[in-house]
Amino acid sequence: MTELKDVEAKLVEKSGRQSPDTNTWGDHSLDLWEPFIVRKDQIEAEAERLAALPMPNNGVRRTYFVHPRAEEGTLSFTPGISCSLDVLNPGEETAFVRQNASIIDFPIMGGGKVVMGEQSFSIKQYDLLTVPSMTVHKYVNDTDEVQVRLRYSNSPMLERLKVHWLDEDPPLPGQAEYDVTETAEEAGEAPQSPFGTFQLTDDGAYLKPYEELINPEPIEIKPHQWPWEKVKEELDKLAALGSKYKGRRLYLLYDPVTGRTNGTNPNFFSCITIRPGGIVDRPHRHASAAINYYFGGEGHSVVQGKRYEWKAGDLMLSAPGWAIHNHASDVGPVYEMTIQDMPFMINNDSLLWQEDLKGQISLLGSHAGFETNREKVA
Repeated sequence: MTELKDVEAKLVEKSGRQSPDTNTWGDHSLDLWEPFIVRKDQIEAEAERLAALPMPNNGVRRTYFVHPRAEEGTLSFTPGISCSLDVLNPGEETAFVRQNASIIDFPIMGGGKVVMGEQSFSIKQYDLLTVPSMTVHKYVNDTDEVQVRLRYSNSPMLERLKVHWLDEDPPLPGQAEYDVTETAEEAGEAPQSPFGTFQLTDDGAYLKPYEELINPEPIEIKPHQWPWEKVKEELDKLAALGSKYKGRRLYLLYDPVTGRTNGTNPNFFSCITIRPGGIVDRPHRHASAAINYYFGGEGHSVVQGKRYEWKAGDLMLSAPGWAIHNHASDVGPVYEMTIQDMPFMINNDSLLWQEDLKGQISLLGSHAGFETNREKVA
C-alpha cells in the first residue's frame, strides 16, 4: 500500500482578468504543443528493429511516439492521447491484459486477429478496431507476415489524473473469477431503488440518492470493427464532390452508443478522409487535438502559419488544440486516418469549434453547429 505524506495546499491568488479581452484567443495566450511528423522511413525502421528483438516476456513489442513536451513518465503524443507502434512476428501472440483505458488499433502492415474475452476479430491492413476499457484482450499473428499496428489510447489523460489502472495478469475467460459485468438486457429488469430521484426546483434541478449514484444505468461499450475494404467503397464515392464543396470528404467511424459525442469509442473519434488532388481545405480550428496517419498520396498542412509537407506513410500531430490549420492534397488521392479526442471534449462540454475563421465559435454538442453546401453542389 502506498504511504501518503502530509502536505499542505499552496495559496495562489489570481484575482482580476485572466485572459486577453478577445473572442479569438490571441496567440500570446496559447501554449500549443508543436506539430511534428514521424516519417515513413522512421516508422519502417523502428518496425524492423522491434521485429528483430527477442520475444518479450509478454509478447508485446511496442515503441511510443512521444512529444518532446510530454512530462517525464507520460507517453503522450498529444496531452491526452498516446500513439504507439506495435509489432508482432508471424506465429506470435501477446499475453492477455486489461486496463481502464480505451484503445483503437489500426494495422498498417500485415494482419492477424485480436481476441477479446470469448470473441475473436480478424484484422487486415487499414481495418480499424476498438478495444473497450477493461476488456481482457490479446493480439495474435496467425499470418506469414509481420503485423504492424498503430495503437491509440487515452492513457496519458488517466496518468495525469493518477488513475490509470493496468492489469497484466487478468482473470481469463473460463476461469471462475473472470468478471463479465452483465448488461441490463442480459440481467433482465434491474432492481429499482426504493429511494428514488426527485425534482427539487421548478427549473429542473434534481436530487439523487446514494443508492442510485453507485448504480447508474449501464451502457455496454462493445468492440467494433470497420473493414477497410467496405469503408473504401463508400469513401471513394465522396471524390465526386467537386472543388466548390465547402467541407471535408470523410466518414466518421461511428459507434451509435456514443450518441451526440460522435465517437468511435467514448474517448476518440476516428474518421477516414479522401482528398482528390488539388483540394485545399478552409482554415479552421477546434479544441480537440488531431493525429493524422497518411496512407495514400502526398500533400501539406499549414498550422499556425507554418507549412508541413507529408506523404503516404507519415504520422503527424496535425492539429494541437485550438491551432488554426488546414490541409491540402498535392498528389491525390490522399487517404488519411484521423484520431481526435472530440467525444471526451463534448462529454466535458468544452469542445469549441470554428469552421470559418470569420464566423462564430460554437460549443459543439451543446450549441448549434455548422452546415456545408453539399446540397447545392451534389
